[in-house]
Amino acid sequence: MIRTGLAVVATAALLTGIAGAQQQAPPAAPPPVDFSKVEIKTTDLGDGVYMLEGQMLGSIGGNITVATAQDGIIMVDSEFAPLHDKIKAAIAVISNLPVKYLINTHFHGDHTGGNEPFARDGALVVSEVNVKTRLAAGTTNGLTAARTPPASAGALPGKTYTGAFKIRMNGRVADLKHIANAHTDGDTYVWFKTANVLSTGDTFTNGRYPNIDFANGGNIKGMIAATDAYLKLTNARSRIVPGHGPIADKAALKEYRTMLVTARDRMAELVKDGKSEDDAVAAKPFADLDAKWAPTELASKNFIRVVYHSLADKPAAEKKPLLKRILHRS
Repeated sequence: MIRTGLAVVATAALLTGIAGAQQQAPPAAPPPVDFSKVEIKTTDLGDGVYMLEGQMLGSIGGNITVATAQDGIIMVDSEFAPLHDKIKAAIAVISNLPVKYLINTHFHGDHTGGNEPFARDGALVVSEVNVKTRLAAGTTNGLTAARTPPASAGALPGKTYTGAFKIRMNGRVADLKHIANAHTDGDTYVWFKTANVLSTGDTFTNGRYPNIDFANGGNIKGMIAATDAYLKLTNARSRIVPGHGPIADKAALKEYRTMLVTARDRMAELVKDGKSEDDAVAAKPFADLDAKWAPTELASKNFIRVVYHSLADKPAAEKKPLLKRILHRS
């Protein structure tokens, strides 16, 4: 009887462990993209500036901005490496001049995947300094714990900047500026003043919740600061190229900012009340926003989680052991 009882207990414990492991298993990876089926859509924004999108049952990768000059092309972001030839062919329809500069708005692979092949073509890859640091070191996704290995040397930016940077070509100027701790810690927006075109990278995603990469320096407060900067810069006639989604105007940007502020304020109350991340997800604080901004239930939950981490996680300096903090102050 004793042995039988022990066997029952052991079996129950084993089943409980299996069930727990199943509950904690990471979500299945999405199926690989068939890049052969992706088509590049080109939208003329006027004054020699264009938006390129990779399309296959929705957008694939981040949006690309192409700005022509008399002596070459400035390109903002590059999607994935397997799309290099298709992107290059789409650019050739616009101009037969070479891509001289490729600007990375941040380090994520759907915006930097084409760095190496375009660099081989002769483009100088430009980014905020943290982009190169992240690419060189490799990164970890804060939501899934998925690890992205370090990029190859050929994929690293050849020119980095801090604060602000200006690219001057014959008949074209691109103003680059760093937004601290927004989508990531290395975000750049690009302003083509004469064309009245703004490229935001993933600090602005039109018609959908953004990803805020809190594990790599992102924070909803920085996202709001980014939209504030864009609203000061643009006017009613501006064309805004978001990181993802269709071309936007200032009215769409204002709506996006309202959503971000609403999300921040609601989550701040939950954090103030001591709610956990799971409590926040269960509360569904953005349920009324989901109809417009969340294409899936997973997108809704992920946005809750990234906003929660933005407001609940302690800054890195505060996570240092007390003795180290005391010695640092001394």
